[in-house]
This record gives sequence, structure tokens and C-alpha cells, in this order.
Amino acid sequence: MSAGKEFVPLGIALLTVSDTRSAADDTSGDYLAGAVVEAGHRLAERALMPDDKYQLRAIVSRWIADPSVDGVLVTGGTGFTGRDSTPEALAPLLDKQMPGFGEMFRVLSFEEIGTSTLQSRAFAGLANATFLFCVPGSTSACRTAWEKLIRAQLDARTRPCNLAGLRPRLRES
Repeated sequence: MSAGKEFVPLGIALLTVSDTRSAADDTSGDYLAGAVVEAGHRLAERALMPDDKYQLRAIVSRWIADPSVDGVLVTGGTGFTGRDSTPEALAPLLDKQMPGFGEMFRVLSFEEIGTSTLQSRAFAGLANATFLFCVPGSTSACRTAWEKLIRAQLDARTRPCNLAGLRPRLRES
């Protein structure tokens, strides 16, 4: 499928997963919210919640059930500490995995932080025809993911192909 000729704004929901951040110091969420709007998309909703897999699953389930939400960005909870539970919470919601996203994120991240990228469990996929991207909580990781991977794939003008252009076909059976 070839890329489109016109930009198509998408509805994007944003979730920050953190036990320590508040709305006042959520620099990663602030960066992503600004980047989404600057790219021409609509910030459908934004939330910040502690790393609790059932709360995470509940809010993301609500968003993927909402036809006005085309994509969900999640920052935080992708590491190895005892409280990091984003993959365990959200991977079961996926209808299709996007293994290349996590692989590419770690390759790009290696250029910035070396072997520390092994601790990232960043992942992406498709849930109820909604794109789901889960990235680490650091602002630099969010910037890498958005600028080098996500932004272009959510732009229908990206050639030779993009995720945004697939939207009309995601519910095919």
C-alpha cells in the first residue's frame, strides 16, 4: 500500500506510568503531548497513573474501545524493576504484535546509551484496530521513539508505507 498524499490527523491517547511523577514533573508526558500536537494530531486524552497492571489495562482497554482513539502512547513501566509491569499489563490486549518496533527502538537506543538498552522492554502492536506503543519513561527515550520511529509511521504521507495509511484496512476479516 502506498503512502497518502495528504496528512490525516489521528486521535492519540497518552499514558504516563509512574509511581514517582506527578502532572507537575511529567517531562516525558509533556514532551510526547507536545510532539503529538505539533505533528498535527489530536491529543484525545492524557493520564498519569501508578504502575499497577490492572489500572493500566483498564484505562488502555477503554481507549482502544473508543473509536475516536487511533493510537495510544504509553511511557514508563517497561524496565526490569519489581514495579515495572507495562508489558505484562498491556501485551495481553494486543491482537497483533509489532516486533520490529522494539527491535528498532533498542538499536537506536544503543547508539545513545550503549548496552543499557538491554533493560528496555519497549514494544508495540495493534489492539482493536488501535496502534499501541509502549516506551521507557525517560524523556530522551520518548524523544528517540517519537522522532525516529513513531512520528513518521503515524503520518499518512510517509513513503513507501506507513501505519496511518493502513487504518482503513485494519478491521478487514
